[in-house]
This record gives sequence, C-alpha cells and structure tokens, in this order.
Amino acid sequence: MGSNSSRIGDLPKNEYLKKLSGTESVSENDPFWNQLLSFSFPAPTSSTELKLLEEATVSVCRSLVVNNPRTGNLGALIKVFLSRTKELKLSAECQNHIFIWQTHNALFIICCLLKVFICEMSEEELQLHFTYEEKSPGSYSSDAEDLLEELLCCLMQLITDIPLLDITYEISVEAVSTMVVFLSCQLFHKEVLRQSISHKYLMRGRCLPYTSKLVKTLLYNFIRQEKPPPPGAHVLPQQSDGGGLLYGLASGVATGLWTVFTLGGVGSKAAATPELSSPLANQSLLLLLVLANLTDAADTPNPYRQAIMSFKNTQDSSPFPSSIPHAFQINFNSLYTALCEQQTSDQATLLLYTLLHQNSNVRTYMLARTDMENLVLPILEILYHVEERNSHHVYMALIILLILTEDDGFNRSIHEVILKNITWYSERVLTEISLGSLLILVVIRTIQYNMTRTRDKYLHTNCLAALANMSAQFRSLHQYAAQRIISLFSLLSKKHNKVLEQATQSLRGSLSSNDVPLPDYAQDLNVIEEVIRMMLEIINSCLTNSLHHNPNLVYALLYKRDLFEQFRTHPSFQDIMQNIDLVITFFSSRLLQAGAELSVERVLEIIKQGAVALPKDRLKKFPELKFKYVEEEQPEEFFIPYVWSLVYNSAVGLYWNPQDIQLFTMDSD
Repeated sequence: MGSNSSRIGDLPKNEYLKKLSGTESVSENDPFWNQLLSFSFPAPTSSTELKLLEEATVSVCRSLVVNNPRTGNLGALIKVFLSRTKELKLSAECQNHIFIWQTHNALFIICCLLKVFICEMSEEELQLHFTYEEKSPGSYSSDAEDLLEELLCCLMQLITDIPLLDITYEISVEAVSTMVVFLSCQLFHKEVLRQSISHKYLMRGRCLPYTSKLVKTLLYNFIRQEKPPPPGAHVLPQQSDGGGLLYGLASGVATGLWTVFTLGGVGSKAAATPELSSPLANQSLLLLLVLANLTDAADTPNPYRQAIMSFKNTQDSSPFPSSIPHAFQINFNSLYTALCEQQTSDQATLLLYTLLHQNSNVRTYMLARTDMENLVLPILEILYHVEERNSHHVYMALIILLILTEDDGFNRSIHEVILKNITWYSERVLTEISLGSLLILVVIRTIQYNMTRTRDKYLHTNCLAALANMSAQFRSLHQYAAQRIISLFSLLSKKHNKVLEQATQSLRGSLSSNDVPLPDYAQDLNVIEEVIRMMLEIINSCLTNSLHHNPNLVYALLYKRDLFEQFRTHPSFQDIMQNIDLVITFFSSRLLQAGAELSVERVLEIIKQGAVALPKDRLKKFPELKFKYVEEEQPEEFFIPYVWSLVYNSAVGLYWNPQDIQLFTMDSD
C-alpha cells in the first residue's frame, strides 16, 4: 500500500507492505506509518476482485505471521491506530479528512491482517502475536498483554462515540466489520464455541461497561439506515509531500474496497443479493446478532443478550429494576418502523424474532399497535414466496406468527383490518380481505407446499399451531379462506386413504413373503392422522366459539360434507366429529326444508338464521386450543451457525475463503 499502490495487482510488490511484514522492526513513532497509510487504489466491484485482494495480500500476511514474533510490527501498527483514535472525535469536528482517512486505512489493514491470522491460527497463538514487543526473538513485556483488549475497547468506543458524518461513515463501517472479524473464529470450528478469548474480553473487564451503549448504537444504526456518502464526495486533491505521497481518498469506500458481494454459503445455493442501501445498518445488525448469540460463560450470562432482553421504550418512565444490568431506552416507534420496512432480509427477520421472543417490553408494544398489518404483511410475503427463501428464513417467519397468535387480542384485531388489492397473492384476485383471512390463506399454502416438497413435520406442526391459536377468534372469514380450510382437509383425507391402502396392501404381501422388509406405513398413517385430528380440532374450535361469525365456513363445510363421512365412526376422530356432525346435520336439515336450487346468497342467509337458532348447549365443549412457542434446549446449535451463515453471505463485509470455513455443516437451503 502507500503511495506506490494504485492497483490490487501491485500489492505483493509494494515496498511498504514488504517492510511491514519483513524482518525489520518498525517503531510506532517511525514516519513509515504515514507513508504506509497514505494509499488509494481502485476499489473492487465484484466478489472476484475481492478474492483477488485476498490472494494479492495473503503472502504479505503470512510473512508477517512468521516475522512478527521478532519484529512486533503488528503491535506497533495497532498502537499507531490506537493513538490516532484518541484524536478522531476532534478530527471529525474539525473536518480533518486526511487524518480520518489515514486512521481508516490503518483499521482496514488491521482488519485484513486479523482475518488471515484468525484463519491460520488458534486464538491462543493470535493472543501471543498481540503480546510480542521488541526486537529480540520471543520477548514481550507485561504492559502489552492487554493490547487485544485495548483494541476491542477502542473499537467499541469508536462505534459508540464518533459522530456519524459523511467523513466518518467508512471508518464506522470498518470498526463494526473488524469486531465481526474478531469474533469470526467460530467460522473455523465445526462445533459451537463455548469458551473463547474474544468472548472473555467482551463479557468482562474493560469492555463490559460499553455493553448497553454498544447494543443501543447498533440498534440505532439499523433503525436509521444511513446511506453511504456518494462516490467521490471525499476525494481530496492529490498533494506532494516531498516523499511523493498521494493523499487521494478512495471514493465510494463503503460500496467498494471493503464491500463483499454475495458469495453463496457453503452448503447453500448462491443467490443474488440486492445492493444494500445502508452498509452500516447491515453490518451493525449482523454484529448485534453475533453478540446476542454468544454462548454464556460458565459464571457470566451473555451481557449483550441481557441488554437486548431488557431495553425499554423512551416513553416508558418507570424505573429499571436494580436486578436488570445493561438496561437502556430506545424509541420503539422508530424500531417498529425499521423492522416493518426491512423484513426482506434474513437478518432483520431474525432480529424481529429475537425481540418478540426475548424482550417482553417490545412484544407488549408491538401487540398493542393498531397498524399490525405493516409488520404482518411482510412476514406473510416471506411465507408466500417460500420457493425463493431459504428454509431458515421461512422458519423464522413462521415462528414469529406463532408467537403473535399466542395473544388473543392479536387474533381478534387481525380480522378487523381490511386490506385492498393484495397484488403479490397471485392464486386469486383479492380485492378486499381481512388480514386474518389472508394470514390463514398463506399459512395453509405453506402447509400444502410442505406436503408436496419439503415434508418437514416440524413445519407442519408450527403452521397448524398458529391456525389453532387463531381458530377460536376466527371472524367473518373470507369465502376463499373458508374454502381453503376445507380443501386442505380434503387433501389430507385423500392422503390418508392412500396411505391406508398402501398399508393394507403391504400387510397382504407380508403374508406371502416374510423375508422382504416392509415400509413403515403404520408410522406414516399415525403422522397423517395426527394432522387430520389437528385440522378437525381447528374447525371444531371455530364452530363452538364463533359459528355465528363465520357463515362462509359453514357453507364450505356443507358443500363438502361427504368428506367427513369416513371419519364419523373412526376411533381416532369420533369425539371431535360429534360437533362437526351436529352442525352439518342441523344446517342440512334447514336447507332441505327451504327447498331445492337455492342461490348462494339464499344459502348464506339460511346459515346466518340457523346460527342464531342452533342451541349452543348442544355443542360439546373441548379444551381451548393454545400452543406456545418453546425454544429448543440448545438453541445455539441452530442459531449460531445460522447467524454466521448470514455474516458469510452478507453483501457487506470481508471475503472468506470457502475452503477454510468449517462451521457450515447445516444446509441453509
């Protein structure tokens, strides 16, 4: 780097990089650092060019790995950066472009070096590289032992304290990215790390007091979605400094050199990711998710998760209990708006899940909103376009719906919100439909997709649990939603008959051949009967609790009454069929009395009249259907790989060599 580098291809021959990684020690006061940090070259514009950047500098990094124990140049570079950050806030206020530019360049080099060091060595070995001090082989002094912790603290201060201006945007992005890189040792382990040096520094000691401030700043970065300054906005005139140094601040920093494009995760299909409008917001969100999912220490709970679990609305004037550490306040209205607008990304959906599941203040606030459609519609779109989403994004969206449907107020209010012209729903033109009916349609479509494609029992269970939670509060169901409920039951019924026939044939075949292993049709039959029972319970819950509010469901039930005949005497369904059979018989009798060839309007009118006349005490009461989302016993086994797959595939960050990654043993399709 330095003044002689204008292209990535020149980096391996760059004299300043050679000196940094060579056998000569460079004092932190040496003018060399000003020369090294005065670089500018065309920014990479593709993942291929980012890969070239790593390939061009990897020899320099490896040379430093070998020589640093004798030279201590890594520590000197970090000390140069640390000394400059002490004046960074003043430089921002004074619009000192050159100082901020060089400080940013120092951090960028540190980040690139750290990435290679972390990839090639253990944390213990890395820590030693932070303690190497002066000239003689292996010598170090005690005052250097906390250099790693000092750098982490400095990054946290930089993120939280430096005002976000056009001239500081890039260094803010780089500070967040460097913290992600610090924690990226997880990428190079197949198992979830439960003890880590970087975790130790972040959870205790000098970094701990910054916990709430860091979490709050990262959240506000996500909320504000600040765009990077326009390319060329900070290009300084080239100047000569006797040594021929070029002070040409690289344009388009945030969308260029330190931008990684979608690479496609290991074990996942590569997908095109749209260009992000706010690299800082995206990186901040990824760092927040990484911090929130750090495993607890043996004697210390994760303070970042504690902060996320406990923060309150700025309008909440009640005092924080003394037992809650790392508490802070944030504007919930702004947070809600940002979450509604950003649900197209996995990471925003994961943040929404985290807040709804872990922060009761956020959950209470969201459930009290009168514009829940702004949040629910993006979640429904994720489920609707299931073919285009990875399975984990769909899973998170579905769990969010399950958490929301645990609240009866939510289940009532969604049927009062009337939507016009849902353009993304293509199966049928929906000119007017309630949010509740649309939710039912999308969840049923997800079940049907799962039945034909993924066949994930857990996905079925959660879809049906959300419908079950809503069922007692079904109101004024759209005729198409009512039809789809019965159509799903029809599909399940056909599947049941098919599996039953296969089981019967298999049993007959077993009588003639005892040597051939038989498919486990009994297990398949048991699973499909569990799902059918659940559907019958959902229909029954609606009929017993809100029959008079749902003439369209009764109409659909009567229209397909023959479907239910085979289940009337089935031992697994006899009890739950009593009410459904009673309703079918009661309304069929009234329609028969009204005569033949009735119009749809006339049938609905008879159903509405009959709903008032039907004695409610004749309907047998069953326990209320209520399902709560329960996180698995070791959620980190799922969430930590998921979060790091999002980091790896992010459109902002650093290129990681796929061959080096060990974490992604899961299939993120």
